[in-house]
Amino acid sequence: MKNTITWASYAFVRLTLALMAGILTYLYFGEMLPPLAGGVVGAVLLFGAAQWWAGRQRRPEATDLAGMLAVLAVYVAGAALTQQATESRAANHLYRFGGEIEFYRAVVDDYTVVRPATYATTVRVSAVRVAGQWQAAVGGIRVSIPRDAGVMAPVYGNVWLVRGAPAPSKAPLNPGEFDYRRYLEYHQVYHQQFIHPDQYRAIATAPPSYLRAVAMRTARVLDGVFRQYVHNKREYALASALVLGIKDDVDQQTKQAYANTGTTHIMAVSGLQVGLLFGAVTWLLSRIPGRRGATFRLVSALLGLAGIWSYAFLTGLSASVLRAAVMFTFIIVARASGRQTNMFNTLAVAAFCLLCYDPYLLCDVGFQLSFLAVISIVYLQPRIVAWLDVRGYFLNKQRPWQSKQLQWLWQKTSWLLDNIWQATALSLAAQVATFPLGLYYFHQFPLSFLLSNLVAVPISSMAVYVGLGLLLLKGVVAFIGLFSTGLASVLDFLPKIVGVVFEQMIWLFNQYIFWIGNFMPGALISGIHVTAPQAWLIFAIILVLLAFVARRHLAWLGMACVLMGLFAGSSMWAARRLAPDEQLIFYSIPRRSVVGFWQGAAAHIVTVDSLPLTETERTYRIVPGIIQREARQVSYHAGWRGSQVPVHRPDSSGLVLAVWRGVRVAFVSGRLDGARQPCPVDVVVLRRNARVWPETLEAVFGRQPTIIFDSSCKSWYVASLQPKLQVAGWQTHDLTQQGAYTRQPVAAPAGN
Repeated sequence: MKNTITWASYAFVRLTLALMAGILTYLYFGEMLPPLAGGVVGAVLLFGAAQWWAGRQRRPEATDLAGMLAVLAVYVAGAALTQQATESRAANHLYRFGGEIEFYRAVVDDYTVVRPATYATTVRVSAVRVAGQWQAAVGGIRVSIPRDAGVMAPVYGNVWLVRGAPAPSKAPLNPGEFDYRRYLEYHQVYHQQFIHPDQYRAIATAPPSYLRAVAMRTARVLDGVFRQYVHNKREYALASALVLGIKDDVDQQTKQAYANTGTTHIMAVSGLQVGLLFGAVTWLLSRIPGRRGATFRLVSALLGLAGIWSYAFLTGLSASVLRAAVMFTFIIVARASGRQTNMFNTLAVAAFCLLCYDPYLLCDVGFQLSFLAVISIVYLQPRIVAWLDVRGYFLNKQRPWQSKQLQWLWQKTSWLLDNIWQATALSLAAQVATFPLGLYYFHQFPLSFLLSNLVAVPISSMAVYVGLGLLLLKGVVAFIGLFSTGLASVLDFLPKIVGVVFEQMIWLFNQYIFWIGNFMPGALISGIHVTAPQAWLIFAIILVLLAFVARRHLAWLGMACVLMGLFAGSSMWAARRLAPDEQLIFYSIPRRSVVGFWQGAAAHIVTVDSLPLTETERTYRIVPGIIQREARQVSYHAGWRGSQVPVHRPDSSGLVLAVWRGVRVAFVSGRLDGARQPCPVDVVVLRRNARVWPETLEAVFGRQPTIIFDSSCKSWYVASLQPKLQVAGWQTHDLTQQGAYTRQPVAAPAGN
């Protein structure tokens, strides 16, 4: 028996892998690559010539050569498609105009995210005015506008005239922080701007896609149905997220509870909901008598496609639903063709088409998780189920002399436990493939995922059906209302009853999720830092172990041990490299003054303004850096008490002097009127718009220290004082604009 893959059965898998390799090549080395369109033409011509030669030779070697050249052509095409899809390469991209833009015209091209104080959305630019002249331009801008009285939420298709120039997206402001700039770039958005109400005006309505505009309005109308019939705020928010994918009103506590229990996918309308709809249509069609022949297959395929694409339309044609709809479309078409098709090939075709449409989907976390989970389920679930014959075990408990009631009980028990085992196997199979991504992106792994999903997924799945039924019933009542208002008012009790059932189901699985989180508080392993190479290593270990289980050859087990050794070695090397590392970090946190004293895997985080950090500030600003350094001893101090850092207050003018590892730091928040004596320091931190002047700073500290404007300083204050200091010869750093500032201690070893 050969231990090689028979690629003939996985033709599109091979091509899709080549396409992905080309996309990754451009993502990592794109700036070094020349224009690739000519390379694609050359590779295709070379493949055509090799295919013609192979047809004449009719030898396996010739056919293999043609196949390799086909893979090469797809590889080059993947890099070329990514290059073509990179909008910033355009000659009239916003990057080319810099800060010279006086006005620009743009259209709202995305959903509007409702935040506590702002609306956020994406606009696509069509023209800019530079030096009084309008000219065509392209580019995406992530904009925010305040939620003030009288300010309407942006609507998809609104055309705006905006005054001012957008700024390039900011890099992460603190160590380890989520790289929002890169996330935006993967969506072809390279600029950001906060727009005040007097800076823009809606001048027209021209949706980039009228179909999507209608779909988004439809989703909002359906959201109004849930708002009408689901009265509890938390249950309404979950209802809208579960069925329509609208998560504007889901509170942070609920999001965190679902993340901690590994059930976030329940709130994301994607493969789960589309799969449930596909399953319902398939089940209904299976009830039809005489279901045979090509005609029935065609009719069932058309009904299945109509069902999933109608649902995609009702949810506003969001990206996650479209991705799932495309995946199931290929599955339906493959089944309707009546051919014996390989499921991996079917999934590969779906991924290939999606990546040809948008190569940057490969960077989308949802795309990665969806396809990996489905592939893992297709391959692993049947094998895991085969470990235990649950149904057979309980059916074998039946005996001829047992009563009918007892035999019925054994049958129902076997059916119930077999379904539980099937669901368990599905959850385990999905986790095997998505495990490395969970560590890499979310830095945590919920050990309670099995218990959480085993109950929450079935209940939430039934809730999806009930929610869709509520929408359908309300639609019927509304239709009747067009002809008879009185009859519609009488029949309105039906959606009210369904709404009560729907709300109770959502309450039930939501309470279960919170109970799991409280019952198993230690089941969440968090603070895990995995680099991209380490994530690839984990994937490789999983694949090699699966190969060992399938082939039973010790060589695979030996390779897995080698890979595990490499992973352990990389972790030990990283820990050894960080052990002697000492850093003084001034964090960039809006309206706060925060400094971290780092020594290897230990740190003291001090809030100079004496107010403790909020949970949100810690989670998104500080914790990512802690995870990155794999810190084990981190202490938070409101003010300087207990920080073990020597501080001195020479007067009452708001001056604080701190010394750490030879670095002398002055925190200035007052006038410095009483600090006229020279005080040599290495860093001066200006806080809360400290009323100081260059000559005062020079008299007290000299011109050697670096001047830092911390995040408690207003933008007008920095804009007025920073140029004066720079002209006088000081080095300055603005934490709000430039991000965290890191200073190595004087006594640090060379090279650290």
